Amino acid sequence: MLRNRVRELRARDNLTQADLASKIGATRQTVGMIEKTDYAPSVALALRISTVFNVALEEVFWLESEENND
Repeated sequence: MLRNRVRELRARDNLTQADLASKIGATRQTVGMIEKTDYAPSVALALRISTVFNVALEEVFWLESEENND
């Protein structure tokens, strides 16, 4: 599963979902879905998000294993 820190970074920079959406060329609804991990952004969109926050892509998005570690 793709995890992210979009909400945390957006709060750090005092951006609303609409503000971020405007900066990355997406809708507010898309930003909300990304934050809830209901939507995995394209590589291009993920790169635009990391650029807005001025951090490496890996600091915003990462894959979490879905394996059961029993």
